[in-house]
Amino acid sequence: MKDKDLGHLRKSYTQAILTVADIQNDPLAFFSYWFDQAVQHPDIEEANAMSLATLGLDDFPKARVVLLKALTEEGFIFYTNYQSEKGRSIEHHPKVGLSFFWPALERQVIIKGLAYPLDPEASDLYFESRPKGSQLGALVSDQSKVISDRSILEAKLEALEIEYQDKNVLRPSHWGGYKVAPQSIEFWQGRPNRLHDRIHCQWQGSFWTIERLAP
Repeated sequence: MKDKDLGHLRKSYTQAILTVADIQNDPLAFFSYWFDQAVQHPDIEEANAMSLATLGLDDFPKARVVLLKALTEEGFIFYTNYQSEKGRSIEHHPKVGLSFFWPALERQVIIKGLAYPLDPEASDLYFESRPKGSQLGALVSDQSKVISDRSILEAKLEALEIEYQDKNVLRPSHWGGYKVAPQSIEFWQGRPNRLHDRIHCQWQGSFWTIERLAP
C-alpha cells in the first residue's frame, strides 16, 4: 500500500453553538434532545449507531459500532451476545466508553460509564419484539468464535427456520441487554477555526458538575 497524505481533508464547522446553560443541569435530557434532532435529520440514517469501547482480555481497547435501543433515566441500553468478545470484555472490565457522531449536525457525544447486565425480564421483552429472523440469528451465531465458512451459519439458520416455523423463539440465556450508567458525558459541537464547543458533565453521586473544556 502506498502512503496517503490526508492533510487536505478538512471542513469548517458553522452550524450551531453550545453553551453550559443549554444543558440545564440535566445531561441525559439534553442528550435526548440532541438525539431527537439526529433522528429527524434527513441525512442521518442510524442516529442510534454508537461506538462501544471496551478493554479486552488481552488488555487492548477495542471499539465497535452497536445500536442504542433504549435511553432511560439510569442510562443507555444495548443488546448483544454475553459470550461475545465484547460481552467477555465487559464482564472482565465493566468500565466502557460510548460515542455518537452525527456529522450532518456537526455534533459528537462521548460517554464514560459502567455497564451492567439487564434483568432477564427486560431482555425477554426486547427479544420478543425482534423480527423472527433476528431472533433466530441470536441462536445461530456463536458470536466472535472462529468458523470455517459462512455456509455453516446459513445451514444452521435454514434448519432453525424449519424447526421454529410454527412456534415462538425463546431468548437464549447467553443473549441480552446491558445498561451503561454514565459517569461522564461530553457534548461536542463543531465551531469555526477548530474552536469547538466542548461541555463536560461529571456525575458526582447525586448531582452533575458541568464545565466548558478548551477544544
